Amino acid sequence: MPAHPKPAFTPFADESGVQTLGDMTLENGTTRIALHGSLDFARDRESLERARALARTLAEIVAVLEGEADLPERAEEVRVATTEVKNPFG
Repeated sequence: MPAHPKPAFTPFADESGVQTLGDMTLENGTTRIALHGSLDFARDRESLERARALARTLAEIVAVLEGEADLPERAEEVRVATTEVKNPFG
């Protein structure tokens, strides 16, 4: 059975896209993209490919941001409402 191609990571296109490079994860969002983890580079071909993939993704993010006509100086923080729940163990 042939492998299915991984969907492209399109910056700011959805709330569910994820790209993984080594131990680093890029989580897509329509207003923010989050990077988590770490990424090591050695002097080898595998590192070269990871570096190229990271550079491509960052270039795509920059292109989307540069294409925005009216970027604010700083985006507002998104706060998620929290609900306090009773401790089931105490």
